[in-house]
Amino acid sequence: MAARAVWSGVIKIAELVCPVKMYTAATTAERIALNMVNRETGNRLRRVYVDEKTGKPVESEDQVKGYETNDGSYIILEPEEIAEAIPNSDKSLTVQAFIACNRIEPTYFDRPYYLLPASDATEESFVLVREAMRRQKVAAIAHAVLFRRLRPVLIRAHRKGLIATTLNFDYEVRSSKQIFKSIGEHKIEPEMLELAQHIIKSKSGAFEPDKFDDRYETAMAEMVRAKIEGRKIIPLRRPEPTKSNDLLEALRMSAGGGDQPSAKKKTSKRAATRDVGARKTERRRAS
Repeated sequence: MAARAVWSGVIKIAELVCPVKMYTAATTAERIALNMVNRETGNRLRRVYVDEKTGKPVESEDQVKGYETNDGSYIILEPEEIAEAIPNSDKSLTVQAFIACNRIEPTYFDRPYYLLPASDATEESFVLVREAMRRQKVAAIAHAVLFRRLRPVLIRAHRKGLIATTLNFDYEVRSSKQIFKSIGEHKIEPEMLELAQHIIKSKSGAFEPDKFDDRYETAMAEMVRAKIEGRKIIPLRRPEPTKSNDLLEALRMSAGGGDQPSAKKKTSKRAATRDVGARKTERRRAS
């Protein structure tokens, strides 16, 4: 089945208007779906909202959203009131600014979407926007009402099209300074750092997402197969964390034994050179 656009509108850059369609770039359709069932009957369960105090089920027409106040009571928000508060969509990705691609902070990334020309007739303006951004190595910061919310969006050139990534607002992103402040200062031994750099260099590669291993999905699929076939489920063994006093040895082993350019190897070489020089001096004195 062909993908269906989730949004259609225009990219607006000053007086330039380019009609586009938006498609989801990420999907969970291929994931293993699990449902809640009754252990005794094997029947699937359905969710029912009940009144927290009375314990009685509440019909859908009586279910409304509410905001909890400091005293524990709720302010009722009617669907019509919420609808009126939502910004009106003008179906426009209005560009406010362009920023260099190497200045983008990925912490703010939310969800990616593909942008394509709305029709064959609009391809020229679409390609114009794409190529201008690609050659300038910039991305566009735009705003649009998407899925009933006004969202900031980052637009980038990507192959033959564009990618629009919805962004988190600043208040939604936790401060990394506050999160990392508990990490202490540590003096790393030169040999350990050299070994770690060697390991990183030896494992250098390309970004190949098709080779990512979704271990959760693999494990779930194997568990389901084992259940169907009546086999015993063997749990995966988790690797033990490397202890501080074993860190250097783990690095040496990871670096491949004698292949690594370790500080110890260099030290041994210098010591051997000194020994040879000392023996030559002794022979000259003896003669």
